[in-house]
Amino acid sequence: MSQSQVAGAANVCRSVVSQIERGGLEVTSLLNIRRVASVPGISLPFEPHWRGSDLARLLDERHAALVRAIVERLTRLGWHSLVEHSFSEWVERGSIDVFAWHAGSRAVLVVEAKTRIVDLQNLLSTEDRKRRLSPILGRKLGWSPIVVGSIVVLPEETWARSAVRRYGAIFDAKFPMRTAEVRRWLKSPLGDMAGIWFLVNDAPGDPKRKSGGSMRVRPRGSSTEAADSRSAAQSGARPPTR
Repeated sequence: MSQSQVAGAANVCRSVVSQIERGGLEVTSLLNIRRVASVPGISLPFEPHWRGSDLARLLDERHAALVRAIVERLTRLGWHSLVEHSFSEWVERGSIDVFAWHAGSRAVLVVEAKTRIVDLQNLLSTEDRKRRLSPILGRKLGWSPIVVGSIVVLPEETWARSAVRRYGAIFDAKFPMRTAEVRRWLKSPLGDMAGIWFLVNDAPGDPKRKSGGSMRVRPRGSSTEAADSRSAAQSGARPPTR
């Protein structure tokens, strides 16, 4: 494609495409860079690192809590889970949030836990890659998978439901199953599967968890009655009878 064609498709000036093509990324905005990159189908994920580790994962307590809840549920259903399983296959490198194995059904499972959706295109492409590599990665661990499943786990929160509805056609094509179907498959993983699991994290400290307790409630009108009593005491009159 010519610079003008790319610029038209990305809705930016041709000079912006020219700057990016020459490596002048600092002179334009991140939005423009993403727009231009999306035309030929290039995603631009950002992975901040601190002391060699993924900073976002180290500091994201909500992500850690969600992963912990996933592993607990999979364990109860007979799955063996590996957390943050790293892989390196030729030029393809990365890590899987939860990589699980169900020996009885010879099923391997790739789980991506998301406490927010920042880059949908990156989510879909990385999940495709991990799913494609999962049988190879499983065999390296001594597993012999014949069934492959992939799940995107989102917290059971309004923003997550809204995001899935907003991109409904895309999610339906890539991850057709939803929570109830996913749970049934996890209990009996027969046949390949891809789905979205809205998970309620009932672990202590989770914002969705409701704690019990009692609360004192003042009866309606009590504030008015108290005010009348104080006013009567100050004036020496008897408070009105209700």
